[in-house]
Amino acid sequence: MKKIHNEILNKLITTIDELEFESDFSIQKTETIIKLIIQSLSDLKEYVLKNGFKNTDEEIQFFKYQKPAIVSKLIYYNAVYKIETKKPYGEKQTKNFLTKELNKLKKFFDNNIDFYKYYRSNNSFLDENFFIRGKHDIRLWLDTFYFEADHRFCTSHDYKVAKIIANDLIQVYIEDKLNSNYRKVFDNSSLNWTASKTAMTELIYGLHSKGVFDNGNADIKLIAKTFESAFNIDLGDFYHTFMELKARKINRTKFLDSLCEALIKKMDEQDEK
Repeated sequence: MKKIHNEILNKLITTIDELEFESDFSIQKTETIIKLIIQSLSDLKEYVLKNGFKNTDEEIQFFKYQKPAIVSKLIYYNAVYKIETKKPYGEKQTKNFLTKELNKLKKFFDNNIDFYKYYRSNNSFLDENFFIRGKHDIRLWLDTFYFEADHRFCTSHDYKVAKIIANDLIQVYIEDKLNSNYRKVFDNSSLNWTASKTAMTELIYGLHSKGVFDNGNADIKLIAKTFESAFNIDLGDFYHTFMELKARKINRTKFLDSLCEALIKKMDEQDEK
């Protein structure tokens, strides 16, 4: 199960990355991404219904971690689509609208705080109630959504996990929009970044994690904006790109690893001269 899930997820992430890098937000692009995610979920469902699970542990792993990793993307992009298509004109109106969207996320958090604590604390004592099909307990924070879903491919709480993951991304997206009015505008540099946006995001977060700017006190947003200005690139929603990097199980530091390899190769070549 893990193998087929990773194949579907990695293929989906790669395709989304390619679409994200082609242009900024557009309704058509987001619609395309949503369709791709729905198809990926359909493929995953077909596999599950045909092959089932080897044991209880595999089923819990799937509904607690693997399925939510994909469903969360559907929730996120659907939310972005709705925000961008419903967003009003005018700076004040937009700010009020986005603030209300943030309040919706907080309301979900407040209404599900017990499950947030359970999930984020990596607890497992209720996993068989939450993440095994047909084991729902009406007393354990059930959503109406569950009763309308296909119980062959869902448990009482796998969607809630996906919602938690997605809401973190949605919050970052909205806050980035709210902060966009305060970003500094710099003169264009003569240097142009020609590697991918993902590569720059990986580099920025690596430098930020190492604390190389202002003794580790520099804000990640300021670092990103400085890089964008210095190298004539628009990173767009770089927080979301970082979340995608975190989600990868293989080569999460692919660009940084390639930098080390390139530098070592350069040193070795010079030593041979």
